[in-house]
Amino acid sequence: MIEDLVTIKRSKKAKRLALRLDPAERIMNLVVPQKVSIEKAYFFAMEHEEWVRETLNKLPAPIAFTNGTTLPIFGDRITLDIRIDKSLKRTYLRQYDDILCVRTYQSDPTNRIVTHLKKIARAGLADIASDKAEQIGKTISNISVRDTKSRWGSCSTDGYISFSWRLIFAPYSAIDYVVAHEVAHMNHMNHSKQFWKLCEKLSCDYNSGKQWMKEHSNELMSYGKALKYN
Repeated sequence: MIEDLVTIKRSKKAKRLALRLDPAERIMNLVVPQKVSIEKAYFFAMEHEEWVRETLNKLPAPIAFTNGTTLPIFGDRITLDIRIDKSLKRTYLRQYDDILCVRTYQSDPTNRIVTHLKKIARAGLADIASDKAEQIGKTISNISVRDTKSRWGSCSTDGYISFSWRLIFAPYSAIDYVVAHEVAHMNHMNHSKQFWKLCEKLSCDYNSGKQWMKEHSNELMSYGKALKYN
């Protein structure tokens, strides 16, 4: 039934019915304007049921942060070595070459691993962004990382740039493209021809990076999901 495939989201701002994928939660949101009935909304969803099923089925399988899982981090392959020791009072993480050792008392240390990866993400993305900003004679006021669902980056007029920490799982060309995109906004707060020309100039592999984000960015939302420990 279509009711099992979509989640109703009433919206005061929406002007029309829409189906919007939330790859992080692995659900399809049925956006319904305030004045539209639920019956009409479900009829709209039924008309697109085949597309909804196909889109949900195409989502990449969840990748849990469990012992032995290998993660792509800034182009390197890092394997998690998780050992649970109930005698410990805190969680310890340390990386040795391509192994990230996690020693923990927690049954599921995912949140602690995410905190560690966010630090790596901010440091790495800050380095790339600072280098690109220098190329155009700009100074970034601050860089942060967040767990956003729909935007991989943002740039404010005062030089504040924010990125999704999940970018670290993308190929380097894609990471570099997103960073170039946000830094280019420091000169052009729009998507004009001048903006895209600068974005391409700042990117190490503009076409490849942009195409990967267009076709595969949903894959970045699959990491750290569906976690189960015995």
